[in-house]
Formats: sequence, C-alpha cells, structure tokens
Amino acid sequence: MSGDAKVRLGISSCLLGNEVRYNGGHLHDSFLTGTISKYVEWVPVCPEVEVGMGVPRETIQLQGDPASPRLVAPKSGTDHTESMSQWANGRVDRLLGDDLDGFVLTKESPSCGLMRVRMHRDGGGPPSRDGVGAFARVLTSRMPDLPVEENGRLNDPRLRENFVDRIFVRRRWRAMLRDNASPRGLVAFHTAHKLTFMAHSNPHYREAGRVVAQAGTLLWDELTQAYGAVMREALGLIATPRKHTNVMHHLMGYLKRSIDGDDKQELLTVIDDYRQERVPLVVPLTLLKHHLRKHDVPEWVHQQVYLNPYPEELMLRNHV
Repeated sequence: MSGDAKVRLGISSCLLGNEVRYNGGHLHDSFLTGTISKYVEWVPVCPEVEVGMGVPRETIQLQGDPASPRLVAPKSGTDHTESMSQWANGRVDRLLGDDLDGFVLTKESPSCGLMRVRMHRDGGGPPSRDGVGAFARVLTSRMPDLPVEENGRLNDPRLRENFVDRIFVRRRWRAMLRDNASPRGLVAFHTAHKLTFMAHSNPHYREAGRVVAQAGTLLWDELTQAYGAVMREALGLIATPRKHTNVMHHLMGYLKRSIDGDDKQELLTVIDDYRQERVPLVVPLTLLKHHLRKHDVPEWVHQQVYLNPYPEELMLRNHV
C-alpha cells in the first residue's frame, strides 16, 4: 500500500446501486459512488443475499431481546438467526484478511444497521429503536478497531468529514506498521498527526505523547496497541469549530514574528468568522496555509497531516 494507494472500504452492496434489496431494488448513494469513489476500492457485502435468502425475498426483522436478538421472517416464521451468525463469522474471517480501512453499512437494516434498528418484542407492541443489525453486530465485535459508519449518518457534514478523516489516518497508520515499524517510525507518525490529534482532543494528544515517550521501553506490540487505542478514541470525537479554532491559533503562533499587524488581524477575523460558523473551515485554512508557505516556519509544520488530511477534491471542509 503506497502513500497514494486507494483506501479499501467494505460496504453494504445496495449502497453501490447493486439490486440486492428484498424487493429487487437498491439504495444507491451518490456521495459514496461519486467523487470519493475515485479514492476508494470497494469490498461489497450483502449479508442477506450471501447467506442464501435470494432476490426478491421475504422481509426480515429483529425480534426479542436487543442483547441477543433473533433474525426472523415474520410472514413465514423462518428463523435465520443461526445461519446468519455462522455466515457472518465466516465472512468476517475473510474480511480480516482484506486490509480494510473502514466499512459503510446501511441504516435501519436488520442485517446491516449499525444503530437504532427496529426491535420487535415477543409480547407485541410498537417496536423499539435499540437494535443492531445481525451482520453489523458480528462485524463491530470482531473488528472493533475498524472505522464503521452508516450511510444515513454520512449525510451529516461533520460526521462525514470525521469518518473520512478516520479512514485516511488508519491507512497511514497501517502503512507505518508495514513499512517503518520502529520507534522512529512511530515518532514520525505522531509528529505528522500532532495537529490532527489536537483538532479532536487535546487530552488524547497528550496521552498519545506519553505513550510515544515509552518507545524503546515497551515491547513494540504493546507500544503500538496502546498508541492505536488512544488514537482511535481521539478520532472518534468530533473536531468542532472551537477545537479547529484552537489549532489554527496554535499555527498562528509560528507566524507571530513574520506577519505584520494587518495580516495578523485579517487571520484572527476570518478564524473568528469560522468559529461563529459564518464561513466554512476551508476559508481560514486557505489563508493560513498561504502565510505558512510564504514565511519561514519549522519544517514539521509543513508536514502536518492536518493541513491536507485527504484529497481536497472531496471538499469536506467546505460546509458551515
């Protein structure tokens, strides 16, 4: 996997426009098959088809206790729980060898839904919204480190940006573990992601630094497992306007002796406009990067992943 290799994502097959739904239809998602697909290698999965239910097929639903739900076809009474469990575990066994950087699941699906799937109680009454799809449950329990999202949540610009951020960080992390698995490689990775950490969580950034400081003391596997856990927890937190503002003020500190008062005031104004959500993040960042290129700043600043975390063509920082 080279630095410009595509990210490799698992996906519910219907989201790619494949006609695998119970009614022979699909749930084609234009964001997933549009611009981002240029940078992605998809690994499509349809649990219901692959387990042998066919197309078209009887509808299925989650039933019983949310902690141990059954997957049933209410019209015929067929119970698919055991067959889906066996298939899902076998499918995840294969996915473990597919070098995935993330997975996109179908919202509300009794097989693929990540959260808030309808749960039908045995005693009747209205369904609750506390279920997890049968395949999604196995996937997330067997691959807890994998960034996973639902197509519906990706309509939220901040959740979309967060997911894409996570999958590209994971790709770089795995590249480091493969190509430069050494304390020096870990230090370089951490240095390049300093501002990325800060945009998500300052406490996690400090904790990650404490882990890196043990390089050469801890065993490599223990070191990377500890760092990876802190990294994933940090990236699971949304980078808010307030956090981004703090990062940009931090970057401005490297320009304080280089820019004049007017340029400084312009930067502060446009950053505050972003903080108050009057302009998108791309506006202050573009101006900030202009000054960083123009003036003499430490080389590590130019190497910050935060400044170019994923292809600009995705325009994920263009929302207010």
